[in-house]
Amino acid sequence: MLKRLLLVLASASLLLISGAHAEENPGTGLVLLTENFPPYNMAKNGKNFAQDENINGIAVDIVREMFKRADITYSLTLRFPWERIYKLALEKPGYGVFVMARLPDREKLFKWVGPIGPDDWILLAKADSKITLESLEQARKYKIGAYKGDAIAETLAKQGLKPIVVLRDQDNAKKLVNGQIDLWATGDPAGRYLARQEGVSGLKTVLRFNSAELYLALNKDVPDDVVAKLQAALDQLRKEGVVDDIMGRYL
Repeated sequence: MLKRLLLVLASASLLLISGAHAEENPGTGLVLLTENFPPYNMAKNGKNFAQDENINGIAVDIVREMFKRADITYSLTLRFPWERIYKLALEKPGYGVFVMARLPDREKLFKWVGPIGPDDWILLAKADSKITLESLEQARKYKIGAYKGDAIAETLAKQGLKPIVVLRDQDNAKKLVNGQIDLWATGDPAGRYLARQEGVSGLKTVLRFNSAELYLALNKDVPDDVVAKLQAALDQLRKEGVVDDIMGRYL
C-alpha cells in the first residue's frame, strides 16, 4: 500500500515538473505576445486575455500572414499589462512581442521585424479646449495623461513632463472629457479608435510631436535566419499590397 502511494506521488510530481518545463519550453514555435492596442491588436471579446483565433487587428493579421509565408510555427496570446509581456519577450528565449516602437534605447535589446505600421504621437484635447501648442515644451504646464509603460509615456517622463499614467490607455479618453487631465498623449490612429470605443468623439489634435514605426520585437536568442525569413515575408507582403489591404479593412 505504501509503495503504491509513493508511486502515485512520484508520478504526480513528474507530471507537475514536465508541465512546468513545457510552459518554459513551449516547443519549436515562437511564443508571440501582444496587448489590447486597437486598431493594431485587439481581443475579439474586448477583454484583457485572449489566444490565437480570438485576437484580431491590423498587426495581428499582418503577423499571421507573415508567419504563414515564412512557414514558421507560433502561438499567439494577448495579455495585460504591457510591462509584463515586454519583460517576458526581453528575458525568455523564443518569445516575441508586438507591436513595439523601435526606439534607440531599445535597439540592442531585441531583434526586429518590420515596420508593421506607423504610430504618430499626438496630444489630444477636448473639442472646446482653448489650448494651443507649437512645441512639447509648451505642454509642460498642463496635466498630461498617458499609458503606463508605453514609449510615449517614457519619452515624456524623460523630458520632465511628468505624465499621469493609467493601466489602460482608453481610460484617458474619459479622464480628458471629465477634466481630470488637460491633454492626452497617445498614438494616432490608436487614440481616436480607443476614444470612439469609449463613446468619446470630437477630440482635437493640438500637437503632433513624433512619428514612430511599430515592429515585432523578438528575444535576442531567436536565430538570425528566423528573423531574416520573417522580414523577407513581410517585405513581400508589402510589395504585393497585402499590408495596405489589411490596413484598409480597419481604417
